[in-house]
Amino acid sequence: MMAQNLRTVAQRMKAAQDEARQIEPLTSELSDFEVASAYEVAHLIHEQRMSEGASPLGRKIGFTNYDLWPVYGVREPIWGYVYDTTVDYVSSIATATCDISRFTEPKIEPEIVFHFRTAPPADSDPTAILDCIDWIANGFEIVQSHFPGWKFTAADTIADSALHGCLLVGEPRARHQLGADLTAVLKRFSINLFCNGKVRDTGHGANVLGSPLAAVAHLIQVIVQRLPGDPLRAGEIVTTGTLTAAHAVSPGETWHTELDGIDVSGLRVNLVA
Repeated sequence: MMAQNLRTVAQRMKAAQDEARQIEPLTSELSDFEVASAYEVAHLIHEQRMSEGASPLGRKIGFTNYDLWPVYGVREPIWGYVYDTTVDYVSSIATATCDISRFTEPKIEPEIVFHFRTAPPADSDPTAILDCIDWIANGFEIVQSHFPGWKFTAADTIADSALHGCLLVGEPRARHQLGADLTAVLKRFSINLFCNGKVRDTGHGANVLGSPLAAVAHLIQVIVQRLPGDPLRAGEIVTTGTLTAAHAVSPGETWHTELDGIDVSGLRVNLVA
C-alpha cells in the first residue's frame, strides 16, 4: 500500500482505539491490506502514542495458543507494544482494580511475563534467551477488539495494536530462585483461572507455542523480519500470550490465578466500570 494510504488507515485505527468504538475490519475494505502493511500501520500508531507522551515498556505477543487459531481465524502469532500508560504492577497480597469501561469487547488472558536484564540474542535458542531474563511473573492481559464480534484477520489485529488493552503484572520472582531446570518447568507448569471463586479454565506452559520461551524466540524472529531497527532491548518486559482461552469479562467480576509446578505467585483483579 502507498505510504499516504497507510497513514490514513493508521489515523482511522487510532481514532477507534482512542474513542473506544468499533469499525469494520480493515481487510473487508482494503483488498491489499496484509500483514506487512498492518505492521507499518501499527508502527505509525506507536510513533503517535510516543509523541503524545507514552513510553514503551516492552512487547506483547498474541495468538501464541494454537488451540485459539481456528476460533479467531488466524494462522500465526502477532506482536505489539505495551506502555507505561497500559501496564500496572500488582502486589501478590493485593487485589488490583481494573476499569474495563474503556475497552471494547474486553477479554482476560492469564500469561507469563518476562523481564530482560540484557538484550536477547537474535536466535531461537531457549537457553540463551532464558539467560537474559532476570525475573518472571504471572500477568493478566486485558485484550479487546475494535472489530465487532471479534471477527477479523491477523492483519486487522496487528493494526489494532495486537488487541492490547492493558497488562497487570504480578509479583516478580527472580529467575535464579526458580530452580535449575527452568526451561523444562516453563513447558510443563499448569495454571488455574478462576472467576468469582470458580475454576473457569486450566492451562499449561506448553500451550504457548510449546513454551513461553518459544514464544519469545518467535517474537525475536518476527521483529528481525518486520522491524529490524527496533530489537528487544535490556529492560523490556514481554508478555508471552494466553495460557488458556481468552474469556469475556464483565464489571463486578473477580478473577484470579493459581499456578502449580512453578514457584510464581498468582494474582487477583476486580473488574469495574
